[in-house]
Amino acid sequence: MKSLDELLDRFRVEPGQKCRLKDYNPGWQGDEDRPEDERREYAAKVLEESVAAVSEAQELLYAADTWSVLVIFQALDAAGKDGTIKHVMSGVNPQGVSVASFKQPSAMELDHDFLWRCNAALPERGRIGIFNRSYYEEVLIVKVHPELVAAQRIPNADPDRKKFWKARYASINQFEEHLARNGTKILKFFLHISKDEQRRRFLKRLEDPDRHWKFSEADLHERDFWDDYQKAYGEMLTETSTKYGPWHVIPADHKWVSRAVVAKILAREINGLKVKRPELSPEEIARLGEYRERLLNEDGGN
Repeated sequence: MKSLDELLDRFRVEPGQKCRLKDYNPGWQGDEDRPEDERREYAAKVLEESVAAVSEAQELLYAADTWSVLVIFQALDAAGKDGTIKHVMSGVNPQGVSVASFKQPSAMELDHDFLWRCNAALPERGRIGIFNRSYYEEVLIVKVHPELVAAQRIPNADPDRKKFWKARYASINQFEEHLARNGTKILKFFLHISKDEQRRRFLKRLEDPDRHWKFSEADLHERDFWDDYQKAYGEMLTETSTKYGPWHVIPADHKWVSRAVVAKILAREINGLKVKRPELSPEEIARLGEYRERLLNEDGGN
């Protein structure tokens, strides 16, 4: 298990170090000295065990009502965010988890600062909150398309200056540090897909009538900005991977790999909080005994 933990640490972007996406292989699928069927079988076992561990950890979170967990997923189109969330959280009680998806901001949301709409969706204590995209879009798609800043009507905003983006990174880091200080565990995953694999998945959607609904012209349009997005993601990962909110770059070309890796990291990090069920005082335990006796002595009790 130690060697598996060491392997998982390879996906973590170390705070203060420059992140170069070319150093991360999106097609990684484990020790290639072993047959693929063995690797797939091992990944399936890791996923199954981790899903069970996350489920148990969520129950403890809910009972303790102290920590909350915020899980952020960012990725280019077709990288598998929805499927990863579905599989990794498949064993969790729906009452203990929420999923928020952030798309193009509404007119009302544009009347607030860029963190506002996400702040309103944060998980309360005892719950796991998942952001399918997040405020990080403001340093990704908005950075690739800086003309979007104009719609936010920010006084003296100049997206052509590095100072503007440095300030946004700082706002995000300060926001997450505040959350961490107040009992929110933050876990961030970038599902790293290759350009060839994205193309393959787009074609699959176009060729399968049951998947047509998943494709939009906007997906193809954004693909034209592939290099710009790679640069924006690299800068974002470098600037915002911190000790209280580290990023993990997850190889996403093989879904059986990405799902197992994300599930294992989630299970490990949530269990690392060492959350325990609330302990009752001797007086409370004594009262429970009294309640039991009352129920046993009711008319018709057995």
